[in-house]
Amino acid sequence: MDELKSYIEKIIAIGILKVVISKPTSKEERYNKLIVEKQNDLYQIAAYTDKQVFHENVNENELAHRIYEISSAHFRQINAWSETDELILTITKKGKCSFKIRKLKSTEAPSVIVGHNRKKQYLIEEGMVVAPLVDMGIFTKEGKVVKSMYDKFKQINRFLEILDDEISSLKMEHVQVIDFGCGKSYLTFIVYYYLTEIRKIKADIIGLDLKADVIKNCSIAAKKYGYQNLRFELGDINGFKAASPVDIVITLHACDTATDYALYNAIKWQAKMIFSVPCCQHELNSQIEAENLTLMTRYGIIKERFSALATDAVRANLLEYSGYKTQLLEFVDLSHTPKNILIRAVRRQTTPSELKEKVLVEVNKLIEEFKFNPTLYQLLVAKEK
Repeated sequence: MDELKSYIEKIIAIGILKVVISKPTSKEERYNKLIVEKQNDLYQIAAYTDKQVFHENVNENELAHRIYEISSAHFRQINAWSETDELILTITKKGKCSFKIRKLKSTEAPSVIVGHNRKKQYLIEEGMVVAPLVDMGIFTKEGKVVKSMYDKFKQINRFLEILDDEISSLKMEHVQVIDFGCGKSYLTFIVYYYLTEIRKIKADIIGLDLKADVIKNCSIAAKKYGYQNLRFELGDINGFKAASPVDIVITLHACDTATDYALYNAIKWQAKMIFSVPCCQHELNSQIEAENLTLMTRYGIIKERFSALATDAVRANLLEYSGYKTQLLEFVDLSHTPKNILIRAVRRQTTPSELKEKVLVEVNKLIEEFKFNPTLYQLLVAKEK
């Protein structure tokens, strides 16, 4: 067996928490260093160039082979840390390996490994040059985060994390994405960058909006960034016809029932994933009546917030009814509004009939109690009756 491979397998078998692969064999090497860190059941590999960081996740069974692939003939040193030891592997120019184990001092371990205060790993990290983020004023031209924009930097990464939780597990090579009500498209550009540059997925994205000037400006920006498969079209969410199968539907701040039409379209297209941040949920607030629970309608602010929460609860259940595993996640948007709900729905291969019946009964009971007539219910359920 190859000596380097044997040592790497020995290191991984010990049970490591972190690996640093450094000292490239030449200046022509693509990466300066790689950092591997244990994150729950997976290991994340971060590969650093002068301007960018690329990520991939591997499981424990794949880790030794992947580290060998990365390091063989490309790097001269591997440092790994377990709970108690630092493992140091150096490789000469002729490929000879030298291996030693150093015991960590009790005061040394937390700072070296994965203490609670370690720096958070973002999908887009400081130091990466991302043109849309520079134009948005979040990054400087050198890839540094502008201090006053750090909250937006974190919000963008939070949104990408929510996407990445699902996208990274599907191992998709090509995706078709529709972004309904894209607006100025800050996140549309970032999603395109994330899919194509970080995940290395071929992505075709259409941004749809009703404002002609917005579409014009976004089209100019996409051309400027060289995003060839990102295009923008003038159109309404209601009645939009997709020319090809759609994998992902994104809808951020589609006002009031526009969100319902976007979700309805996504369901009819059998999109694999839906990511939606609703806003302006006025519909149920204007319909609500209560005979037994008048407390929920007596105070204006309670009535408004309850109606908004009920709107998204109904949407989530109707997505479950339509074959999607659905979560309602907390998400703070770029406008610094109060905490919003993000709907994340992933299509199931099969949906038990008992689940469909249960979630629909829950919706029907809510509708009956408060005299609601939700648009998505009319589109999905009433038409079937």
